[in-house]
Amino acid sequence: MPLLQISAQNLQQRLQNGEQLNLLDVREIIEYHTYNIGGINIPLSKLETNFKHIAYNKTSEIIVICSAGIRSVTAQNILTANGYQNIVNLTGGLKALQKLNIR
Repeated sequence: MPLLQISAQNLQQRLQNGEQLNLLDVREIIEYHTYNIGGINIPLSKLETNFKHIAYNKTSEIIVICSAGIRSVTAQNILTANGYQNIVNLTGGLKALQKLNIR
């Protein structure tokens, strides 16, 4: 099954529309506190031992985000392997989203 992706443009549009999104930021805590767009922060290094902290339903869409879209792919694979069914990766990560806001 192919991994689900969302572009920075699509995510930005959904955020601007006020959509309530389930965001899971898998960057380290210091990165999250430096810049974030909300959601739950569980660093990738702690993800497999902290599933109980994911307050989202296993069938709900969860958008996984990181800095460049690499750690979030790993998180996407971990979550999918543990029964989460609708995990979406932010392609290019927050860097791609920030580039949209610079223009």
